[in-house]
Amino acid sequence: MKVLAVYPGSFDPVTNGHLDIIRRGSRLFDRIVVAILRNPEKEALFGLQERRRILQRATSGIPNVSVDSFDGLLVDYAQRRGARVIVRGLRALSDFEYEFQMALMNRRLDSSIETVFMMPSEAYSYLSSRLVKEVVRLGGSVTGLVPSEVELRLGARVGNRRRKATRKPATRAQRRSRG
Repeated sequence: MKVLAVYPGSFDPVTNGHLDIIRRGSRLFDRIVVAILRNPEKEALFGLQERRRILQRATSGIPNVSVDSFDGLLVDYAQRRGARVIVRGLRALSDFEYEFQMALMNRRLDSSIETVFMMPSEAYSYLSSRLVKEVVRLGGSVTGLVPSEVELRLGARVGNRRRKATRKPATRAQRRSRG
C-alpha cells in the first residue's frame, strides 16, 4: 500500500528544521505533501504564494515531496488528499502537550488517519519560525538556520522594517537642505 503523508504548518518562514523533517519523512513515506495552512486571522510575514514558491524551490530535489495549501480542518484536507498519515515535528517537551491534544482530536474526527511525531535533528531542536523572525528583527544572524533564499528575504523584509522603525527624525537643517 502506498502511504501519503501530510506535513502541515504555516512555514512562515520555512526553517532548516522543517526541511530536516521533510527530508527524513520522505524516506519513510511514499509521498509527502507539505501543506501550508491559510490562516487569514494570523498576519504572516510572507504571503501564501511566496511561502509556497520558497518551499517548492527548497524541496525541488526531493522527488516524492509536493507543496500545497489548505484552510479549514486538517483532517478534512487529509481526507480529500487520501492521506493516511499526518506528520508533526516535536522540538521540545513544551510542544508535546499541544501536539498530543491535536493528534487526539484529529483521531476523534477520523480514526483512520494516524499522526506520526518526528523530532528534528539535534542541530534544529530549538528552532522555530517565530524565533527566526525575532532574531532577525533584533539584528541577529540566522545563517544556517533557514534556506539562503529565506535569509535574504528576511533581511530585506524585516531589516527594512527595523531600519524604518529606528530611523531618527530629520533635523530642521536636514529638512531645509532637501528643499
